[in-house]
Amino acid sequence: MIKIHNLGFPRIGEHRELKFALERYWRNEIDQDELLRVGAEIRQRHWQLQAGSGLDLIPVGDFSYYDQVLDTSVLLGVVPERFGSSTGLDTYFRMARGQASDGQPYRACEMTKWFDTNYHYLVPEVAADQQFALSGSKLFDECRELQALGYQPKPVLLGPLTWLWLAKTTSDFDKLDLVDRLLPVYGEILRRLADQGVQWVQIDEPILVLDLPTAWKNAFEAVYNQLQSAPVKMLLTTYFGELGENTSLACKLPVAGLHVDLVRAPEQLTAVLDNFANHKVLSLGLIDGRNIWRTDLSAALGTIAVARERFKGELWLAPSCSLLHVPIDLEHEAALDPTLKSWLAFARQKLTELEVLRLAIEEPAAAEPDLIVSANAIRSRRESTLIHNPAVQAELAKIDSSLMQRQNPFPVRRGQQKARLNLPGYPTTTIGSFPQTPEIRKARADFKRGLLSEDDYIQHMEQTIAFCVSEQEKLGLDVLVHGEAERNDMVEYFGEQLDGFLFTANGWVQSYGSRCVKPPIIFGDVSRPKPMTVRWSQYAQSLTGKPMKGMLTGPVTILNWSFVRDDQPRSTTAYQLALAIREEVNDLERAGIPIIQIDEAAFREGLPPRQSRWQTYLDWAVRAFRICSSGVKDSTQIHTHMCYSEFNDIITSIADMDADVITIETSRSNMELLEAFIDFNYPNEIGPGVYDIHSPNVPTTDDIIALLKKAGERIDTDKLWVNPDCGLKTRQWEDVRISLANMTEAAKALRLAVG
Repeated sequence: MIKIHNLGFPRIGEHRELKFALERYWRNEIDQDELLRVGAEIRQRHWQLQAGSGLDLIPVGDFSYYDQVLDTSVLLGVVPERFGSSTGLDTYFRMARGQASDGQPYRACEMTKWFDTNYHYLVPEVAADQQFALSGSKLFDECRELQALGYQPKPVLLGPLTWLWLAKTTSDFDKLDLVDRLLPVYGEILRRLADQGVQWVQIDEPILVLDLPTAWKNAFEAVYNQLQSAPVKMLLTTYFGELGENTSLACKLPVAGLHVDLVRAPEQLTAVLDNFANHKVLSLGLIDGRNIWRTDLSAALGTIAVARERFKGELWLAPSCSLLHVPIDLEHEAALDPTLKSWLAFARQKLTELEVLRLAIEEPAAAEPDLIVSANAIRSRRESTLIHNPAVQAELAKIDSSLMQRQNPFPVRRGQQKARLNLPGYPTTTIGSFPQTPEIRKARADFKRGLLSEDDYIQHMEQTIAFCVSEQEKLGLDVLVHGEAERNDMVEYFGEQLDGFLFTANGWVQSYGSRCVKPPIIFGDVSRPKPMTVRWSQYAQSLTGKPMKGMLTGPVTILNWSFVRDDQPRSTTAYQLALAIREEVNDLERAGIPIIQIDEAAFREGLPPRQSRWQTYLDWAVRAFRICSSGVKDSTQIHTHMCYSEFNDIITSIADMDADVITIETSRSNMELLEAFIDFNYPNEIGPGVYDIHSPNVPTTDDIIALLKKAGERIDTDKLWVNPDCGLKTRQWEDVRISLANMTEAAKALRLAVG
């Protein structure tokens, strides 16, 4: 009998119940007991949903109140000294947000992208004298909850080497030196789970799909040789790519089973079968946990047949990775076009696909109706005229190097921009968005539902823009923005105005903590029917004599933060997006906007796990950016923004983008991200973010001056801009005013200091 299982389930709730409960708790509107009650209800509902899909083993421990990596850090007793010795929920939120219910400010843990996804994790911090101790009972309590419902749990545990790989060190030492102290705690966790009647534990080690140094490869053998004495069966779980040169290592580790991702890396099955022992369990990741397209069940059955022919041990079927990255249930999308809807599968539907695959193997006749429906949907999508646009294909064919070059190199452009903009040293600006008040959200929603006329909506937005411009002028900012009141999301807003996009009503996924996004679905060729932002930026510029910055989302970020069609190369879709954004950039310039920011927040997260594939991605990603940014005059200043990414290893590609100014997040890392600029002389201008907008803490003027001085040690001060590290849409005006006032005061002080 073939077993089916799941690697993890979305935890926000079908209607974002966890998000709203968290935010109410942080506002002190509910107590901790109520927050925990909401979490328990969501877990129980999701467990029952998964059990109803026929899963043999149900994941437990995949639920989190903020982040699974942070959960692991707390479980191991790894709490940085500045947060105190407690490991309770408030300490947990201090680590995540820099603040909990006590209102006291702390420097939050650094946040960055989870491999090549749009999910953000909290970076563990470890010291050379780090001690580990089993702390808290969350994982064990949730196992008992699931067992009380009569289901067999499969606890999900982030593997010791992946957790350690993701950690940052507080001084210069080899993290691997901590393994001997770390493993006894993992052993204790596994023994406690065994004592609770757990048979299988899922140990996630996704770093096995990376290019690992020899010392780390050797560490895997030593670590799992020691952990094999635990009285539970371990399923070593890999995802997001191919094992590659780590195949033999992973297959021969002393664990009871191995999971491999056959969606992102179908070609690895042959090598795995060549190396895998028949006495172990092999779990095939056949259902895409990263995208929303229906699985080609016929093709999946072909893969299973190949595996069964060569592998005589026990086979399990699963999604490729945790379903954390997809929405929960397609059935909530009643308004979708039936044809387009038939092409999709969310988390619940993906589990049903698993059940159909098993049924097709064990009772082929019973599965036939479902297989026919699947085949019809796959054929419908492949043959649909909705997907292809000949005009877009014709424009793609015209792309050549001339579309990717500014008129002159940066030094020439810089002189023209200085003359046009007349900015002071340490020019101040923001990343783009300002607080989205309930009134703004209501106006957008009422207009969308037809409750507010277009004229009244425009009037409301213009009043909001006027207020935002006035506030920035009072604060003394040098380069202003219109505030983005009209935008629901930096990707969704543009997708709604581009052809080739599909939108859901409830297709939410977690980005971090309580932050949820509703990614658009790119189902066909992309084009821009009409201008998208020009009206608002042009109106804002008419209100001020200071330079106004037009705000756009770049093609690579739109691509990486959408569910993307999988029937053509991602690079082709990126070029289609670039041509559409190029039209918007050129229209903004014609409208008199002197500065245009093209955000590429997700530029780095698109890097494939294997470095051997990086350059191919970077080449087309840079090309896409340059296509959309290079059609303007030298005197028009192009900005881009990137956040929560490590830049050191791609700094030359960032320079190749040739943006006149780049703004990046550096406050959470205390300017550590600027280490990339020590050995690399970045040629253009840069704005290192000087305060963390994802924390409710208000930075002081002295804090900001200290960060800018630190930045000045790495970058010429005449190239430095002063800005927050991201947009301000999630903050409140009272905090924003104080923070930006402190920021402008810091800039003035530094101008005086350098004369």
